Amino acid sequence: MEPRPTRMTELDHLVVVAPDLASGLDHVEAQIGLRLPPGGSHPLMGTHNHLIRLGADTFLEVIAPDPAAPAPRRPRWFTLDHPPARPRLAHWVIRTDDIAALHPRLPGACGPAIPVTRGALHWQLTVPGDGTLPEGGTFPSFIEWRTQPLPPRTMPAAGLELRRLVLGHPEPARLSAWLDPIFRDPRVSTERADNPALAALIETPQGPMWLR
Repeated sequence: MEPRPTRMTELDHLVVVAPDLASGLDHVEAQIGLRLPPGGSHPLMGTHNHLIRLGADTFLEVIAPDPAAPAPRRPRWFTLDHPPARPRLAHWVIRTDDIAALHPRLPGACGPAIPVTRGALHWQLTVPGDGTLPEGGTFPSFIEWRTQPLPPRTMPAAGLELRRLVLGHPEPARLSAWLDPIFRDPRVSTERADNPALAALIETPQGPMWLR
């Protein structure tokens, strides 16, 4: 019998990183036909975001350095000290109900679970100390929300639904070996690629569209 996850784990959100919010929002709108509403700022990281709901309890985030914020005292998350020249779907985040219990089972590249805030929201998230993305972004970060209800459940419906998330990796079997004991979702699959890459198939009011 295959091992099952010992803690609740669910797909929480997808992350589009961008050099600035305007270009990130344009990138997403060009691919799925909708403009993301504003989110807020992350004082710890010197970043800000826009968000949109994907189904019942998942969301999509566009995040970029905040030019109005002071430089953070640590490397920004999601490689945003050195953002990509062009926006891209770069990462994904898994939600857990007990990050302290799950953390010893994660690869060291995930980094520690640190407290983060945005306005009234509070959570813990695994963040590598150098701000890099584990396995080029294909291995997820892990989040435990400390505020309820879950943020996506408070967002207005946008007619979007995540259908597939494809993780491209040079060694997909190795990636799956890390993921399978702690997370299962039929929408998420791995495939071989020369370089790490993510692609999400999203059902939109205009039909299914790929976000990359």
